Amino acid sequence: MSKQIFCRKYQKEMDALDFAPFPGAKGQEYLETVSKQAWQEWLQHQTTLINEKRLNVFEPDAKKFLEEQREKFLSNDDSVEKAEGWTEQK
Repeated sequence: MSKQIFCRKYQKEMDALDFAPFPGAKGQEYLETVSKQAWQEWLQHQTTLINEKRLNVFEPDAKKFLEEQREKFLSNDDSVEKAEGWTEQK
């Protein structure tokens, strides 16, 4: 059975990540507060943002944008960017 954490996105106990997605304090924070499901959904959303907005992830502005969007996405902030033509799945 995998470790359980209280996911900040879904506000319930869920499967934890297997390892920190980043080194340092931010990675440890995500390991302790973000579920495996929420992280996978973020990775899919991030890929959509990179493709739709044609971001170069090596540029500082693109990195900053993605960091801001990640925090918004994982915190259920309504101002998170969505791809053009995006509609919520039902």
